[in-house]
Amino acid sequence: MNIYIDESGDLGWILDKPFQHGGSSRYLAITALIVPKTLSNYPKRIVKKIYSNRKQSTAIEIKGKDLSKDERMKFVQRVVHLLRRQPSINISSIIVNKRNVQEHIRSDPNKLYNYMVNFALLDKIDKCSAVDFMPDPRSIKVKSQNSLVDYLQTKLWFEYNSATIIRYKPTESHLNINIQFADIVSYVIWRRYEYNKSDAFNILKPHILIKHLFF
Repeated sequence: MNIYIDESGDLGWILDKPFQHGGSSRYLAITALIVPKTLSNYPKRIVKKIYSNRKQSTAIEIKGKDLSKDERMKFVQRVVHLLRRQPSINISSIIVNKRNVQEHIRSDPNKLYNYMVNFALLDKIDKCSAVDFMPDPRSIKVKSQNSLVDYLQTKLWFEYNSATIIRYKPTESHLNINIQFADIVSYVIWRRYEYNKSDAFNILKPHILIKHLFF
């Protein structure tokens, strides 16, 4: 099983100023694409379709925030079609309302990020013998990426009584189309909460798992 992970929003805590005008995002969304290795090309095709329609090289990375409304709508429609045809592919997301996070937790965003990934992911992989875990190392805004993998592995073995092995394979998103897939899904979810824009979100929501934290 392969896991590709990315996020939208930030781990800043300047919440008394408008977002992007001196302030931080009010929400943070993290999304995991969980796909059998034999099916890993299917999500890629959806993202590559965007590049193809734009006549744009994959050397210039497309982010979720770069998509037009029409591109977002077509993207989520294709994702829903894929998930219906291939039920072994899963998308699991978690969104946190940062305004309700207690001060003592804000002092260590590493632990918050790790807990969010754990909450979104572990109950989806605890029956696997091994998983390849592929985050974008540039997008994890915490001090130590290794601490995340150690935390997840410990939770699996001791709390889930699972023998799952996590193989850590960080890959920069511009080199991995499936991480870009996770980025676009994260953006669709985050955009719903940050800006109350529900168009693409409403199509996607019934077909993926979305968990809420501090709501």
